[in-house]
Amino acid sequence: MNLQWRRRFTWLALSLLIIGALIYGFRPQPRLVDIAGAVRAPMQVSVEAEGKTRVIDRYDVSAPVAGTTCRTDLKVGDQVTEGQIMITIEPLKSQALDPRSRAEAASRVAAAESALHVAEQTAKSALAAADLADTELLRLKPLVKKGHVSQDQLDRAAASARIKRAASRSAEFAVDVARHELDAARTALSYTGVNSRLDPGEIFNVRAPVTGKILELQQECEGVVAAGQSLLVIGDTRSLEVETEVLSEDAVKIQPGMRVIYHRWGGEKPLQGLVKIVEPYGFTKISALGVEEQRVLVISDIISEPSQWAGLGEGYRVAAEFILWQSDDVLQIPASALFRFNNSWAVFVLEHGRAVRRIVKVGKHNGLSAQILGGLSAGEQIITHPDDAVEDQVRVKQR
Repeated sequence: MNLQWRRRFTWLALSLLIIGALIYGFRPQPRLVDIAGAVRAPMQVSVEAEGKTRVIDRYDVSAPVAGTTCRTDLKVGDQVTEGQIMITIEPLKSQALDPRSRAEAASRVAAAESALHVAEQTAKSALAAADLADTELLRLKPLVKKGHVSQDQLDRAAASARIKRAASRSAEFAVDVARHELDAARTALSYTGVNSRLDPGEIFNVRAPVTGKILELQQECEGVVAAGQSLLVIGDTRSLEVETEVLSEDAVKIQPGMRVIYHRWGGEKPLQGLVKIVEPYGFTKISALGVEEQRVLVISDIISEPSQWAGLGEGYRVAAEFILWQSDDVLQIPASALFRFNNSWAVFVLEHGRAVRRIVKVGKHNGLSAQILGGLSAGEQIITHPDDAVEDQVRVKQR
């Protein structure tokens, strides 16, 4: 009898073991998922585009009179100083008796005088604005030490002072250029008169109107030039701005005064900038993939210390990142955790080994992270990249 019961118990135990193994084997296994946490951290939303540098203060030196130029030893990139002789011109003899040329020259003198007056007034206004910005910066510095003003306000004031001082230098550059234009126009007028001051065979010296570098050289060899024909371009490479071609749908989000960070320009650290102008008209450009794109030029100033970008010049490539929004303390999750459910945003939260669907309120979005305004708390675990196999209350396990 005992042997019979032992056999029954043995078979019963084996049956239960087999049934248990079958149940365990056919039981749905937890889905392997990727897990991330909701965290509070800095976040920013930006737009990136390729740009290039350009010289702000540039001057196109043209021939004041028609004649024959002599060969010059100057090359692109050479430094010239204000008043330096760059090119010599032997004027044409027949132009002295041309009444039409004299009338045109007189008109250019009047226009040059007017341009000089405007440039001088602009320079005065720019200088006053620069002085005011410097005064404001000096006022804020002691307030930062006392805690009455934030460091961010001081940084913005310093950037504003640098920009206004650069604008003042540009205005002075424009005055020098306008004064040179007037001198050249007066010289051309005197040459076109019957009582020309130039003797036969006399050479006309074209001098540098400002100190700078030669950016372009159109007339290097000997040849005939007409009055007003471009000879070379001079610019101050210490004064640069960045022009960026931005997609029109991104350009509408960019406003003057916004921060810009310049990456991949060749230096060790990114450079800082501020948006100056968003041009009001767009243009069509064909992308590398052959797609028509509507783009807008955005002009921005480099506000980092000039010593940090001394190696930059005209037409250098930079990657511009326009900061549309930023905050130092944002509850955020990976954007890959979000999905649509009943016309709302939702996530799967990990609770006791199961995926629990939860509706969330989403704020800012930068493509990688999303700001959470409601529905989640910092530290909660969520599932990223949920596939169709992940449903509400499904058992899950981290990969």
